[in-house]
Amino acid sequence: MTDGYALDKKSLSKELMLLLAVLKTDDIDETAERNPQMFADIDWELWVRLSLHHRVFPYIYPKLSRMHEEHVPAGVTQRLKWEYRKNTVQMLQLSGEMGYIGEELAKQNIRSLFLKGPVLAQELYGDISLRTSRDLDFLVPMEQLAEAEALLVRLGYIKEEDFESILGDWKWREHHTTFNHPAKGIKAEVHWRLSPGPSREPGFDELWRRARTSSHFGRNVHYLGSEDLFLFLVAHGSRHGWSRLRWLLDIKLLLLQKPDSGKLSGLLQRYNYADAGGQALLLAADLLEAPVEPALAGLAERPKARRIARLALFYVARMVNLHNPPLEPEVKRHYKYYQPAILTPWHQLLYVIGFLYPYAADAKTLPLPKRLHVLYFPLRPFLWTWRRVRGGTK
Repeated sequence: MTDGYALDKKSLSKELMLLLAVLKTDDIDETAERNPQMFADIDWELWVRLSLHHRVFPYIYPKLSRMHEEHVPAGVTQRLKWEYRKNTVQMLQLSGEMGYIGEELAKQNIRSLFLKGPVLAQELYGDISLRTSRDLDFLVPMEQLAEAEALLVRLGYIKEEDFESILGDWKWREHHTTFNHPAKGIKAEVHWRLSPGPSREPGFDELWRRARTSSHFGRNVHYLGSEDLFLFLVAHGSRHGWSRLRWLLDIKLLLLQKPDSGKLSGLLQRYNYADAGGQALLLAADLLEAPVEPALAGLAERPKARRIARLALFYVARMVNLHNPPLEPEVKRHYKYYQPAILTPWHQLLYVIGFLYPYAADAKTLPLPKRLHVLYFPLRPFLWTWRRVRGGTK
């Protein structure tokens, strides 16, 4: 990291700064000897809650277990040990289910790409126990989505929800649907897009050509190529305000694998994620000392990348889940500004166009026969205004 990547971290608590220091170093004892004040006057209960919220506890527990007890209370290490073991059991369960689902999809000739979960933990961390995962996410071609969903139902999964839609807008507004297995306690998300629309992204066939196959979970567990994985992680992390340090840790570990800088930069530019990519590089470099190749430095130097990186620090400093309302008023106001701020002018145009596309709420406001649904296009502004006046949304 260079001073050029430095951001103003005055809003970060002492506990969060210590958590960042532990994430960055391999020898915590040496860090403590060099800077003993870092471990003084720490609210250890808050520190544990931060490690759980940011979902980095399995990565830091092995480090704590090797350090001298005078620096970190034994009770803290024991609590993280318990969480670490629980997570390891969960990751082993997810690993088995991922291999099983991959095999069943292959039997039906359904191509699939696993996006996160144990395959990401193994690829980036080298050990599934060092990263958390709550569910299994996999991408299938749009034309095989119905087959994939039917397969999950046959395997005992139950679909959580069906999207309300007219004129097929769910295909590009949404990007995944969720299934739960009540007996196994496992959640699976079936994606037909990497990110919610409207946005541009590589098509499935393009991703499939660059995909890799796992050597740990079976020949039917395929996952994204390095550069596509970076694009996916950037889009996801930026959309969520990088409110969990685990996502930045993923970025750092991926950068340590030295993806092709030229291909990566070109991919981010092509799909309008150059500023989001620069934001990720800045945050990962400054907070976690991630290495930034010279060929990628131009992304981190973009003025907008620095501006939205500063905005994201607001969420890093708080234990907040932006997609789990209700949000505190201060966070809600900030996110209302942050959301459009991270978009390129092209993405902003797509969102305006998407807003003008009819919603299911329009059909509820003014039911029309299916053959007349095309009329919702010119009626959309009037129907939306009517709902706003009456206190509705969209």
